[in-house]
Amino acid sequence: MVYGILKLINFAHGDIMTVGVYTILVLMTAFGMPLWACIIISILIAIAVGLIAERAAYRPLRTAGEETILVSSLAVSIILQNLLILIFSPQRKAFQLPDALSALHSFGSVKLSTMNIITFASVFVILIVLSYVIKYTRIGLAMRACSDNMNASKLMGINITTVIVAAFAIGSSLAALSGLMLAGEYKTIDPLMGFVPGLKAFCAAVLGGIGSLSGAVLGGFILGVAEMLFAGLMPTEYTAYRDAFVFVLLIVVLLIRPNGILGTKDGGRS
Repeated sequence: MVYGILKLINFAHGDIMTVGVYTILVLMTAFGMPLWACIIISILIAIAVGLIAERAAYRPLRTAGEETILVSSLAVSIILQNLLILIFSPQRKAFQLPDALSALHSFGSVKLSTMNIITFASVFVILIVLSYVIKYTRIGLAMRACSDNMNASKLMGINITTVIVAAFAIGSSLAALSGLMLAGEYKTIDPLMGFVPGLKAFCAAVLGGIGSLSGAVLGGFILGVAEMLFAGLMPTEYTAYRDAFVFVLLIVVLLIRPNGILGTKDGGRS
């Protein structure tokens, strides 16, 4: 949504996810708060960080070129990473969720944890909710208008700043939730954990078709399945290059479909 409106590749998105995860860890370990309260507070803090970044680093450069805002987002990403390193140290930390969320469930030959099931279900619920918001609500219509033509939307009386703030707030809240799911799966966290997943998330959006919510989800599943197949089928000495494989796959797909799998010609070439 942020890219569709501002044409901004927000490199700090993954680091906002990391902020949300560390917030949950601190609240659970230092204050002994229940998980549901930790999640709510982490979402609020992630939204605050996203809005501060938008106000301080992106809004003053809104009329500048796309390259300038891109460099600004990289700067925000590096700042957040280093702040987390200064506060929590660069060492990995254990991230343990309640045992019920780690329990395994067998479906034939397939075994999934409770967190896996929650992740799959959450993706589809969030997709349905976001699709409804984008298509049928006032703010959603304003987002679509701004994505199509920012200047025309401004002339029609749409408050551009409100639309952009809403997009950053939604994106930052979802980043916090995705961080919880990622950390719950790998059981460890570190200050740099969000950068590569953030890049992969953007690759998934480009692969599925920029501007398409369902395309982003489809792209994510394709990249995830392809990465796991690469890691499982290739010799062991090549599994360390699984991240590089993701970007090679992206290039190959875009050579065949420059607009992404579900992208349209109106959306521009990825």
